[in-house]
Amino acid sequence: MAAEAVTLTVPGPHGDRDVRISSPKRAIWPAAGVTKLALAEYLVAVGEAFVAANGDRPVSLQRFPEGVEGEQFFSKNPPKGAPEWVRAVPVTYPSGRSHPQVVIDEPAVAVWAAQMNTVVFHPWASRAGASDFPDELRIDLDPQPGTGFAEAVPAALALRELLAEVGLTAFVKTSGNRGIHVFAPIEPTHEFLDVRHAVIAAARELERRMPEHVTTAWWKEERGDRVFVDFNQANRDRTMAGAYSPRALPWASVSAPLDWSEVETADPKEFTVLTMPDRLAERGDPWARMHDEPGRIDVLLEWWKRDLDDGLGELPFPPDFPKMPGEPTRVQPSRAKKPD
Repeated sequence: MAAEAVTLTVPGPHGDRDVRISSPKRAIWPAAGVTKLALAEYLVAVGEAFVAANGDRPVSLQRFPEGVEGEQFFSKNPPKGAPEWVRAVPVTYPSGRSHPQVVIDEPAVAVWAAQMNTVVFHPWASRAGASDFPDELRIDLDPQPGTGFAEAVPAALALRELLAEVGLTAFVKTSGNRGIHVFAPIEPTHEFLDVRHAVIAAARELERRMPEHVTTAWWKEERGDRVFVDFNQANRDRTMAGAYSPRALPWASVSAPLDWSEVETADPKEFTVLTMPDRLAERGDPWARMHDEPGRIDVLLEWWKRDLDDGLGELPFPPDFPKMPGEPTRVQPSRAKKPD
């Protein structure tokens, strides 16, 4: 196996780095015929845009030692044997525990992670130097059974307009599957709970404007065939696949940044590890200027307060979170005890 290894020379801001790729012919996506070496070469090809979107952030690595059809696990602590040029920063989890997580400062770090069989990269919404304060407001539009990417498009376009009303500039990408991710750069002046509340306020307003199309219902039995605005992705230590990150789907899809003009006609299955390098070279990076003019969430927090005053309280947190102040019961409605 050692004889099969190849070495990739990866350019970056600190000069070239040589990264060894063992088992280069291993099929990571067997159905698409994409190997471990092809994954590493993809990360070299999109490296600058990948680092711009995901760099300088704590990142969780979703690893597939036998390819996407096999078992997987998440690495949050830096794997043993990391090169000296791989940085890590301590972050605090909802439990109160603190551990280091990898930070991607250059394309070679992403390629090294691919050598460790990382397929999906999950960056935090905050920077490495201020991990408690998100600089991105992220909203996950998740189509429910019976709906798909096409049904998420009107919600994304309406969300863009809504965010513009409160002074935020929205950027959009495919999830890599059926969903759409809408991000807005924000000043890192509020901690995660405040940003979660800003997302809930935006989600509730979007639901008011599109009640037959969009839902904030946490329990699946209440969502119907609408697009769920997943507000819990805004929590501390809750991440979604980063821009340009591959996904663990048979066709080797990628979470692809889009121009807003492309959203209505985009086919998320066209954006793959094999096609994205040419697209990026030809069209450039739609997210290149994302953080040039960050906005503030003040108006959304005013909406949150307005909704509280109107009797709309906190929404459920993920089941592994500690019980949070003001949170409703975590029992799904169909199993809740009925009043006598």
